Amino acid sequence: MSNQGCTYTEQIRSRWQGWRVLDYLSQQYTHTSEGDWQQRILGGLVQVDGHSIDPGTLLSKGQSLTWNRPPWEEPEVPLDFRVIHEDESLVAVAKPSGLPTLPGAGFLEHTLLHQVRLRFPGADPIHRLGRTTSGIVVFARSPEARISLNQALRDHKLIKIYRALVSGRPERDQFTVDTPIGPLPHPLLGTLHGPSSTGRTALSHVRVLERREDSSLVEVHIETGRPHQIRIHMAACGHPLVGDPLYGPGGAFLPGAVPGDGGYLLHAMRLSLPEWGLVLECPPPEALRESTFPFPSVQGT
Repeated sequence: MSNQGCTYTEQIRSRWQGWRVLDYLSQQYTHTSEGDWQQRILGGLVQVDGHSIDPGTLLSKGQSLTWNRPPWEEPEVPLDFRVIHEDESLVAVAKPSGLPTLPGAGFLEHTLLHQVRLRFPGADPIHRLGRTTSGIVVFARSPEARISLNQALRDHKLIKIYRALVSGRPERDQFTVDTPIGPLPHPLLGTLHGPSSTGRTALSHVRVLERREDSSLVEVHIETGRPHQIRIHMAACGHPLVGDPLYGPGGAFLPGAVPGDGGYLLHAMRLSLPEWGLVLECPPPEALRESTFPFPSVQGT
């Protein structure tokens, strides 16, 4: 079933000054061919500062570019979510693995944001989870709640605990990873976040829950919320997430993969808001639960 389509509005930056509108759209939004962009422009579906234009119109810095994307069929994903907590200020839900949090990459209505707003109009996510990551996402239900929750996030008073299945068997039961994270050159995407000596400070506190034959179940408390932080930090310390198609040992990009690719197990299990008196929990999937039978221990632990 097709969605309802969408209207996009953006402001032209200085780097696109003097570009033909057709060239700009066809290079920025490659999901649509140059020929289709030309037909949309000629059909009045693209406007600059509220006026219809032709494909050769030159863009200027600061102009408002609006274009309508006709309805399209989105990829099938799990659309169900479970409400963990609800009050007049916020709602916390359990996101399934495979459901994007926000629109992008061909997703509009098949997102957690759209599905939650069908039930809670105007709800605004305070943080996001990657498409493959499952678990708790908190939405503010009022402007006041949004301001307060965003401040708690900035002040590290929103405590997030994850579970992950990582490759190998860490020697220490508890350790901290503080590898800085920043944008790095990527052969397909231009730049992508990874371990970078010039990146921003990032802290992940890791606790090994269970060592298995060739993998380990870990709990990770992140003090910062950098893009792909847990995936990058576990890879940087030599224990990438099992099945991660993007980050290999040391944090190097694996060939051919992009951020939306899945295959790993990562779950936002617990979220605490001490100032709000809330401790929210979402049981992990079976593969991220501690086993009832023992695994061999690591020598010296």
